[in-house]
Formats: sequence, C-alpha cells, structure tokens
Amino acid sequence: MKGQRLFHGFLPGVTAAVLTTQPVWASTAKVSEVQLPSSPSVLTSTNYAGSAALLQTQPASIGSESDSSTVSETDFEQLSQKPLQSDPQTLDASTAKILGNNEGSVAQYISQQPPAQETVIPTANSPTQPQAQNNTAPGVVVPTQPNDTTPGVVVPAPPNSSVEVPDDLNASPNPLRIPTKTNQVTLKKTQPITLEQAIELAKKNNNNLQVSLLQLKGDRAALRAAQASLLPTLGLNSTLSNSRSSTTTLQYNEAQAPAPAAATGIDTAAQLTYNLYTSGQRTAGIKANEEQVRADELAVETQYETIRLNVATNYYNLQQADEQVRISQAAVENGEASLRDAQALELAGVGTRFDTLSAQVNLANSQQQLTSAVAQQEIARRQLATSINLTESVDISSADPVQLAGLWNQTLEQSILLAYQNRSELQQNLAQRNLYEQQRRQALASLGPQVSFVASYDVLDQFNDNQNAVGGYSVALQATLNLFDGGAAKAKAAEASANKEIAEYQFAEQRNQIRFQVEQSYYTLQYNLNNVQTANVALVQAKEALRLARLRFQAGVGTETDIINSENSLTQAEGNRVQAILNYNRALVQLERSVSLRALSKAA
Repeated sequence: MKGQRLFHGFLPGVTAAVLTTQPVWASTAKVSEVQLPSSPSVLTSTNYAGSAALLQTQPASIGSESDSSTVSETDFEQLSQKPLQSDPQTLDASTAKILGNNEGSVAQYISQQPPAQETVIPTANSPTQPQAQNNTAPGVVVPTQPNDTTPGVVVPAPPNSSVEVPDDLNASPNPLRIPTKTNQVTLKKTQPITLEQAIELAKKNNNNLQVSLLQLKGDRAALRAAQASLLPTLGLNSTLSNSRSSTTTLQYNEAQAPAPAAATGIDTAAQLTYNLYTSGQRTAGIKANEEQVRADELAVETQYETIRLNVATNYYNLQQADEQVRISQAAVENGEASLRDAQALELAGVGTRFDTLSAQVNLANSQQQLTSAVAQQEIARRQLATSINLTESVDISSADPVQLAGLWNQTLEQSILLAYQNRSELQQNLAQRNLYEQQRRQALASLGPQVSFVASYDVLDQFNDNQNAVGGYSVALQATLNLFDGGAAKAKAAEASANKEIAEYQFAEQRNQIRFQVEQSYYTLQYNLNNVQTANVALVQAKEALRLARLRFQAGVGTETDIINSENSLTQAEGNRVQAILNYNRALVQLERSVSLRALSKAA
C-alpha cells in the first residue's frame, strides 16, 4: 500500500504516459453470439440451434467502456461485421528482415505496422442484407430459413462452373518443361486468390486429373473400336506381278527352244466380311468396354472431388497460417507495451527489475513465435501452390476472409443415404464388377460357334496375252467351332469370376468406409460448431482479463506475471477461435466430400 500511495502521489504523469502505451487488445471488447454469414448458396435449418444456445450460460461480467465489471445486454447484441482476415501482403517485407537479416528486429518491424484490427466472426445481419426481426434472447444463434422450403445443404460450385482466374497463374502447357535458370523459379509477385479460384486452377492444371482425363479418352477410343465389330469389314487387295515359272523354263531348255517372255499381270480382289453370330463374344466385348468407360468417368469424378478436398484443406491451412501471423504480431505488440510499462515503473521506483526481465522474456518468446509463424505461412503458401500446379514465378495468398463456410442441414441418417446413393467410388466398384462379368462371358463365348458371311470379287488381267481382263466372285457362309483349346477359355472365365467376387467385397468394404467417413465428419462438424461458440466468448473474456490486469498493474496492486499470463491466455484464445472456425470449415468440406458433389447438386 505504501508503494501504491507513492505511485499516485508522486508520479501522476507517469500513470498517464503508461496508459497511452496500451495496444488495441487492451481496449474494451463487446461480445455477442456467433452467427453464420447469410449467403444465397447456403441453405440453413434449425438443426444447430440447440447446440448454439450454450452462449446463454455466459456470465454478464465481461466488461464495457463505461463499467469495468459489467456489460449490458445490448453489448451482447452488437457483433462486428468485419470477418477475420489478414493482409496477404503484410509480411513479405518482414520475412527478409526476420529470417534473412540477423541485425533486424521483429520489434522494429512490428512498430512500423498499423495496429491490428479487432475482428470477429461475421453475422448474418451484414450491412448489405436486411436485418430480420429477432426477439430471441442474446447469445442464441438463430439460423435463417431461406425462401425455398425444400431442405438443402451447403452447395459448392459445381465442377463445370465458370470461375475467372488470372491467366498468369496457369501452369505451362508443356508437362516436360523444367526451368534451367534462377530467374525462372524466382517468385516475382504474390497473387491473392479465393478458394473457388484455387479449385478452378486445380481443375485446369492438376496433373493427376489430366492423367485421369487422358485415360478416359483412351478407353472411349477403345469402346469405339469394339463397337466397330457391329459393322462389316471391307478390304481391297491388288497384286502386280511379273513371273515365269521354273518348270516352264526347264521345258523350253530341254526342247532347245527360246524361252517365252515373262508373264506380267495384275490381280485385284475385294472382300466383304461380316460376323453374323459370335455366341455373344462381340456383345460382351462391347459391354465390357462400356463399363470401362463408365469406371473411368467415375474415376475422373472421384479425382475431382479429391482435388477439391485437398485444395480446400490446403487453403484453410494457409488461412490459419495467416491468422497465426496476425495473432503473433499482436502478441509482440502487447509484449512491447508490457515491457514499456515495466520499464517506466522501474524507473519511477515503484517497479522491480524482476518485472522488467519477465516482460523482456515474454517479448522474446513472442518474437520467436512470430518468426515461426512467418515461416509456416510461407510453407502453407507453397503447399497450396503445389496442389494447384501453379506457374513457377508466381506465389499466392488467401483472399477469402476467415469465417464459417455454412451450415449442414441434413441429419446423419440422411447424409449416410446420400453418400450411399451418390458416391462415385461405390458406382465405380459396381462398374468394375460388371466389367469382369462381361469378360467372363466373352471368355466362354470363344468356345461357341462363330458364323460369318464372306463375299469376294476379283479381277485378273495379263498384259501380254492379247486378252481382256476377266473377273470372278464368291459368296460363302463360314462357320468355325473351337473343339479344344487346352482349357484356356475356362481358365480366363474363372479368373474373371474371381475378380468379380473381389469387386463385390471391395464394394462392401467401401460402403463401410463411406459410412464411417460421413459419421466422423458429421460428429466433427457438430463438435467444432460448439467450439466456435465457446471460443468467441473466451476471446472476449481474455481481452477483458488483460485490460483489468494492466489497470491493476498500473495501480500498483497487480504484478507483471498477471499481465504475462493474461497476454498468453489472450493469444491462446485468439488462436483457439481461428482454429475452431477453420476446423469447422475443414469438417464441412470433408463431409461434402464424404457425401459427394453429385448429392449436393441434387439437393440444391
């Protein structure tokens, strides 16, 4: 108490100076419920209203500008419309200073940056949309119901949607190109892109998808070749010859007579062949190729859905890396403010060297975390660039704000049935099963009779016989029957039967895996939605706790340790909220993948 009286009586100017050094996080924050963005492409329901109501249980003593211990209900109803976001260009210059220049200081860079803006999850009542009348108690999420009364789900852009992307982001059309100079692999600019642009780029540039498309193209050509057996074949053969037999030469030599001139002529023949009956071999071959094409089409769809999942996951990873940089940057700002407070109090004689050293250690730890966050951000950018096969000289950053992607309206049972009906992997297994069945029939058909129609016409002209060209024709039905092939046909049929049974068991295993994937994603989605609600309130409480800790320290009744603990709690709360939002988005895109885009398009 003696130190406290000395502080208030002797250093009022120091008190005012210290209060002016507080960062944005020390300001008063108002809390409200977490609401989801309203979008024409998001169909909402009331499935999660119960789980979102947990905010009703939050205490009222969060803090306000007028009163440091209480907050009114109107404060809960005011939620900032600005989504979580960070400037994608912010740390390009800082990377070189932090990582490449040992003499540079993270604190120097941070001091040159504008203060971090307080950001929260966007509400459904954004400025661009009319605000609906709502008499619900504060803290309860009330999802909006669209005009369409048909239940739906979150609908992503379909595979054939047109999304404009910068032309300079497309990879080289030559897959064999490899850079040989440093300027060809130097990142010359950073281009912010949205998630839909990233997916569109991957659809155009992804190498695995291109391979699947080329395989489909080749099998379609094989199908056309198999269908050609339904038509007759027509061939033309022409022979121009100059000949004299050895027998003729020998006869003339025995008669001691001059040998005649060699015979020169042309023989042309045309033949038409048509298989009238193949014991089902031709039909089985065509159907087998049709099933192969169907399997390839489903493989392309599966590849696209996998690419969409991977790109979305990498994009959310990049967003999390961006937010972690922002959070670490704010932590450094808070650490600097705490250090200034501790140094000022130490110079005034009311602080201790221990408080100053603790603040310095806390600031150093925050600077190290920022350095690590910058490195992780660069890695996340390159990982996303690799997944979309980006051009060599352009880097990318996230342009979408960090916010909840939408709600999932289907129940767990409905989601499982949608997945069973629409997952391309299940239909691909069925196509493979049908393919093996046709191969079995094709193998057994080789043991049956084969009947074909053959018609031919030929023209023969000898040049030196003083005769005109003469022609002839033939029409025939040919029948063949393979009496013994050493058991080859039956062995091939047995192999196809075994493959067919394997495909059936693979279908059952795939079905079980699909159900588990849907259930896992569904439960994860619910879990993370609850976490978003909790993390938002915890963040506001952590901000208020830090504000009170600073006031207590400046009044001489608190310690630097309290401030450090509050700063660490605030950093953790900020990170928990970002992680909860992005984990929810990851679970949502995983659930969309588990059900398939085809099901989402039908539900839309």
